[in-house]
Amino acid sequence: MKDVWTLKYRPGTLDGILGNRQTANTLKSLAAFGSMPHLILFGPENSGKMTAAFALAGSLYGDEAELNFTYFNASDFFEQGKNYLVKDPRFYRFLGTDDPKKIQKSVISIFKDIINEYAALAPMNADYKIICIDSAEALTMEAQQALRRIMEKYSKTCRFILSSKSISKIIPPLRSRGVTLFFSPVTPEELTSFLQDVVQKEGFAAPDDVLLEIAQQTRGNVSKALELLQTSLLEAQALKTPLTLGMVQMQLSLEVEDDVTELFNETVYAKNFTTAREKLDALLIDDGLTGGEILERLQKAVLTDEKKTGDEAKAAARLIKIAECDKMLSSASNDRIQLENLIANFDG
Repeated sequence: MKDVWTLKYRPGTLDGILGNRQTANTLKSLAAFGSMPHLILFGPENSGKMTAAFALAGSLYGDEAELNFTYFNASDFFEQGKNYLVKDPRFYRFLGTDDPKKIQKSVISIFKDIINEYAALAPMNADYKIICIDSAEALTMEAQQALRRIMEKYSKTCRFILSSKSISKIIPPLRSRGVTLFFSPVTPEELTSFLQDVVQKEGFAAPDDVLLEIAQQTRGNVSKALELLQTSLLEAQALKTPLTLGMVQMQLSLEVEDDVTELFNETVYAKNFTTAREKLDALLIDDGLTGGEILERLQKAVLTDEKKTGDEAKAAARLIKIAECDKMLSSASNDRIQLENLIANFDG
């Protein structure tokens, strides 16, 4: 089990995509036709959007996919900013330095220069190339307006794929220039069957009820399900016992503890807002979690705390504030501001 299963079992073709058959078939038709419009892939985190984009590129370009398909993550650009840009060797010639403090240009100016230059490059043995921008909801309004103009300028030789979990944050002029395809989480039944196949290929055994629990707890997120399954099986292997529901639940509990318990404790018990902000930054920047993922894990931390304290009223009040923050995130341009507001007023 040395291989990381999320990479090992990531499908390389559109036929291998789990769930979302109608959307996958639409992409297959576009690939077979040989031409495609700009695309907007919309759906929850890890619902298969990027897997489908890479598989589409493979279908269109074959061995020359790397020459004609370029991937960027908008949240890296606009949430991590210059600290991220200096780490990517592709951007050195745009920056001229590996010290973020010496960069004179703004992040939005750098973004415009990079996208404009990549879009201007001629495709290799193809009619057009593809630029894929993941987490497009992180693009600022100015960045989206600039992107719209670039899409128009290079429409003959470049296609864009925008991937987003919040379609409302994409401005109408961008949405109108592309075909929107929806991705939904994989159903528990489909995911359970897939996990059983993985278990058998790896030479292990796992009860269907345990695999169904993994599928339900991860809410159709294939990547998270594979991570949880592999970690749980490693634990079972170390203990030389069969995989049980208890082991899966323990891994879920540890996941919450590792990521959010310190943030929760600093916010609720220590009431140290400065330290809580540092923990929040670590989750957003170092761990790369989205605002929605942090809220989901914070919700689990609240429920875990309720079991210890028995204070149902306090837990209910906290869950309501998490729900209110989640609603604000759907229309916010900056997750951090809303999350800071939450932790500042969590028990207020």
